[in-house]
Amino acid sequence: MPLVIRMARAGTKKRPFYHIVVADSRSPRDGRFIERLGYFNPLLPKEKTERLKWDIEKAKAWIAKGAQPSDRVMRFLDAAGVMKRTKRNNPEKAVPRKERKAKEEAAKAAAAAAPKAPAAPAAPAT
Repeated sequence: MPLVIRMARAGTKKRPFYHIVVADSRSPRDGRFIERLGYFNPLLPKEKTERLKWDIEKAKAWIAKGAQPSDRVMRFLDAAGVMKRTKRNNPEKAVPRKERKAKEEAAKAAAAAAPKAPAAPAAPAT
């Protein structure tokens, strides 16, 4: 059974509130879970300690049992110093879309304009 530590959304419309849960990866986001580890309230300022409350020891125990943390939970573990989160790198995301399209079009034009080299004659099969 593939286990994940992830966030299940609670709260009302436009007022998000998340429970940090251990669940089977095949269950729905807000569906059945095995254990609730804590909660996360993104509406509170980052300085408040009530923004994130969870039992890190239980999280460590579930990770030892093979549970995989989601990306957001991995950020929480990294901030707590439990696990190291690898940085992601997407240099194309920073480039505005118009510039990205222009660069692709220029690359296509350059590839089409390049003279095609004659193919080398194939060696006769013996």
